[in-house]
Amino acid sequence: MATKTGPTIRRMQLGQELRRLRQNAPREDGDGHGLTLAQAVKGLGFTESKLYRVENGLTGLPKVQDLKELLDRYGLTNPEDVEFLLEVHKNSLQRGWWSPYRSLMPSGFGMSVGLEGDAKILRVYQPDVIFGLFQTEAYARAQFEVAKPVDERTTEFVERNIEIRMRRQEAITRSDRPVEVHAILDEAAVRRVVGGYDAMREQYERLAGLAALDHVTVQILPMSQPVYRARDNFILMEFEPPLPKVVSVDVQDGVSVADKDTEIWKYSRRFDAMRAEAAPARETPGFLHRLAQDLEQS
Repeated sequence: MATKTGPTIRRMQLGQELRRLRQNAPREDGDGHGLTLAQAVKGLGFTESKLYRVENGLTGLPKVQDLKELLDRYGLTNPEDVEFLLEVHKNSLQRGWWSPYRSLMPSGFGMSVGLEGDAKILRVYQPDVIFGLFQTEAYARAQFEVAKPVDERTTEFVERNIEIRMRRQEAITRSDRPVEVHAILDEAAVRRVVGGYDAMREQYERLAGLAALDHVTVQILPMSQPVYRARDNFILMEFEPPLPKVVSVDVQDGVSVADKDTEIWKYSRRFDAMRAEAAPARETPGFLHRLAQDLEQS
């Protein structure tokens, strides 16, 4: 039976396996193996673009009969293998905890949230604000409230988004398989006052507490040195094999999620460059303590 994980990662797992089966399926003419998307869906009740999105984990395959027909076309006859994929498919169609919030989420954000909760490791760069999974409720609320009149948002929008952010943090604090996080925060983001001095003191305490956990590493990228800084904030996600690595990047009006090798390589190089130039993690508690003292004296 499939291991209990969220529907997003099950959708991703199913898509990866369907792609592998298609690429190894025998051709109708008997000349080798490997079907195109068009050949795979010929005569079936969905399109090439639909199968492409399914294989990339971007959407589900609602009808179990469609899956059975694909598996038959790919020549998968082992009952145990078929049953396993049917179970994965069933789990992929479940609603994640974030589903009721989808109307409030920017494009791509739901998939990113679904994946981060099932990731084994998150490698994060955040240049402008404290990383969402590290934020206190007061800090998060201040962010949304100050933008509320400018962006013409409702009170419900603010409250529901705070709920989302607080719920996401359970990936770090849960007792069962908490996700390992290595975060690089720009010093400017940590120093920037959000919500007033009391909110920042609480935020520094929260950061220090998280940094003390064995599965959380926090490094600060110094402002006073001419170090490399990526322009985008991003999250590199690693999963249990054989699932591929994924990168989630904030873009204008949404989030881009990709598993292409070129994208993973690009953002991994950026993360490694900043990790090498950021202050060592052992210096983070002292840095946060000094920031809190500066607030007391201001």
